[in-house]
Amino acid sequence: MKHIILRAATVLAFAFALPVFAKQEVVIGIGTQNTTTNTVTGGVVLKEMKLIEKYLPKTGKYKDIEFKFDWQNFTSGPPITNGMMAKKLHIGMMGDYPLLVAGATGQAQPGNETQLVAVIAYNAFGSGNGIVVHKDSPYYQFDDLKGKLVSVPFGSAAHGMVLQALQARGYPSDFFSLVSQSPEVGTTNLQEKKIDAHADFVPFADLLPHRGFARKIFDGVETKVPTFHGVIVRKDFATEYPEVVVAYIRALMEANAWLRADPVGATTKVEEWTKIEKEVAYLYLGPGGIHTLDPTIKPRWLDTIKIGHEVLTKLNRVKPLDIAAWVNETYVREAFKQLKLDYEAQKQSLAGYEIAGTDTLCKTAITRPKEAGEVWIDVVGTQPHASPTCTLAAIAKLEGSGKKVRVAYLTDHALGIKLVADKAFYAVNATDPKKPVIVPFLLKKDAEAHAATIGGKLATYSEAMAIAAAPF
Repeated sequence: MKHIILRAATVLAFAFALPVFAKQEVVIGIGTQNTTTNTVTGGVVLKEMKLIEKYLPKTGKYKDIEFKFDWQNFTSGPPITNGMMAKKLHIGMMGDYPLLVAGATGQAQPGNETQLVAVIAYNAFGSGNGIVVHKDSPYYQFDDLKGKLVSVPFGSAAHGMVLQALQARGYPSDFFSLVSQSPEVGTTNLQEKKIDAHADFVPFADLLPHRGFARKIFDGVETKVPTFHGVIVRKDFATEYPEVVVAYIRALMEANAWLRADPVGATTKVEEWTKIEKEVAYLYLGPGGIHTLDPTIKPRWLDTIKIGHEVLTKLNRVKPLDIAAWVNETYVREAFKQLKLDYEAQKQSLAGYEIAGTDTLCKTAITRPKEAGEVWIDVVGTQPHASPTCTLAAIAKLEGSGKKVRVAYLTDHALGIKLVADKAFYAVNATDPKKPVIVPFLLKKDAEAHAATIGGKLATYSEAMAIAAAPF
């Protein structure tokens, strides 16, 4: 018995003498822009729902690695670039102009190169960035700002939009006084009427009007140059941990699907996480929204980068950029392969998800989504309508019955972008009161021009709603 006890003690002592191999900890720095609505499925949604963790590799060279995430939130792209150059961030997301500057900056510092590996969201015609004025302002379009004081976050996608708009019109750089102000500072100064206009990126050009003190007078769609938000990674990180980059993109794709499956529920969660009102997030990411979620890197987005680089080069504000060396589709292609999806087919598509269903007021199926509208009823959710007339009539009926309409959406007839119904200008013709013609526009000048072509008149939201409600 004594012999057995001694042997057990010897074995136990030997076991304690064996080396214990601790897992290697790898911290991944991710730079997000939580309040930039178009980046939420690449940032805050992944963080809050812990989606990247689902796809992280755990075998082979990864079996002894424990990944941890250092989420760092910023209000614009340039600080993310700085973090990547300082090797504090490995993955970052930003709009097209900051992206190209990040790419050029990295290539100018060998060892700090970044790569564009996926897109988060896009608008094929440039909508998202915009210029707003105070709601009481006498200015209604870009040209009205000549000689005025305009602020914009320098280095942002909105800054690029302003420079592009000036160059496209042949206006000098001093057409108006342009100063750099962050979204927070610009918002306050606009409220206090210390500036004439503020240019900003997603979602501020629509958020400030939603909050009741601003009016949008210019949308990036007027530049006719696509805009997008994308994901860049440090090249050295991606080379060492390629499966992690694929895991990130798999998580991004799941987040996109989650949002499209229940846009009301998803944007409600986005409001909880970011404090950006769900009605504004839905304007961008809901059916027929201003931006489309799609991770593929389409050739026209690279054309956007080329145009942006030319704009900044004329102003001597950017270093050279080898776009072919900067773009790396390897990881997003692998993510599609793992999901058994056709990357090339999706790369060629600009299809989003549109308003669909049956209009319960006008008793008709929605077959022309670009003419359709949506009404978001408190507690109930959204309901679709087939036309601007049906949408406005539904609002009048709902409010007349005591229901609260949170927001309603229509599509601008000239620019083709989703807009908020009570912020629109209308061209109306009520010659036949039983079949009124009602056409919505973002810009007053467009509504006035269309009214002239249909023998009608310019109308406010309340006037248009009264005309729409008359036949019902």
